[in-house]
Amino acid sequence: MTTDTPGDFEQQVLLAVWRLGAAAYGGSVRDELEARTGRDIAQGAVYVTLVRLEKKGLLRSSRSEPTPVRGGKSKRCFAITPAGIEGLRVARRTFERLWDGLPATTPGEALP
Repeated sequence: MTTDTPGDFEQQVLLAVWRLGAAAYGGSVRDELEARTGRDIAQGAVYVTLVRLEKKGLLRSSRSEPTPVRGGKSKRCFAITPAGIEGLRVARRTFERLWDGLPATTPGEALP
């Protein structure tokens, strides 16, 4: 278990894995992130982050059954752990404290 708060991209990956449930593997996580953020995301960045989060204890992985085509391969599927959910909650509370008390602005208005 870790006490580190996940970074911004790590939070995005954790949220995508949590949202996808049993369908969370490298490619589906990237697709979810691209769909929700509107940004292009390198597949390698997703895989490196998934592995790092697993080493931190925020995710766990398992192998799926091979796909039902000849020569089908299994996928490495990921699931969020209780420590991953807690890390997201801590990060969210931190951002909420940072936002708390800021003056309201209108579009185009600079913060004082």
